[in-house]
Amino acid sequence: MTPVTDTAIGNEVAANAHRAEAKSRFNAALEEAKAGAAALKAEAGDRAGVYRTQARAKGDDWAAEAKAYGQEAKIKGKELATEGKVKTSEGLRSLSRTISENAYQVDEKLGAKYGEYARSASSALEDYATKLDQKSVDDLVGDGREFVRKSPGTAIGIAAIAGFMLSRMFRR
Repeated sequence: MTPVTDTAIGNEVAANAHRAEAKSRFNAALEEAKAGAAALKAEAGDRAGVYRTQARAKGDDWAAEAKAYGQEAKIKGKELATEGKVKTSEGLRSLSRTISENAYQVDEKLGAKYGEYARSASSALEDYATKLDQKSVDDLVGDGREFVRKSPGTAIGIAAIAGFMLSRMFRR
């Protein structure tokens, strides 16, 4: 009869061998999972770097386009302001001529004193048109800023009146 302990020891040795093998396989699987996670992390970092570079390049492109549009708008705005300045000057000269041509009628109907007022108004309009022609748009903008700094209340009043007049013109 074989002792019971031999079988128990044999079973225990076999169980330990199975445990060791299972532990070894588990550790190998764990190491493989860690290696896979590290590889995924590296790949994710690489992709994130590529996407970051692409996003930065796209952002730089958009910024450059926006700057170009801003420059174009600035140039176009300056052209339109110059055109408006020329038309305003022409309008003032036309009004000056009309007043000057009709000053004799004012002389006849209201008297020489009022005719002289009409002539001086015509002369003032002509002078203002000449000054307007001589100044650049940048100078006019600078003059406007200086006027607003010196008399902000007057500037607000003029803007309110001009806004009211424009709203009346466009309402009809």
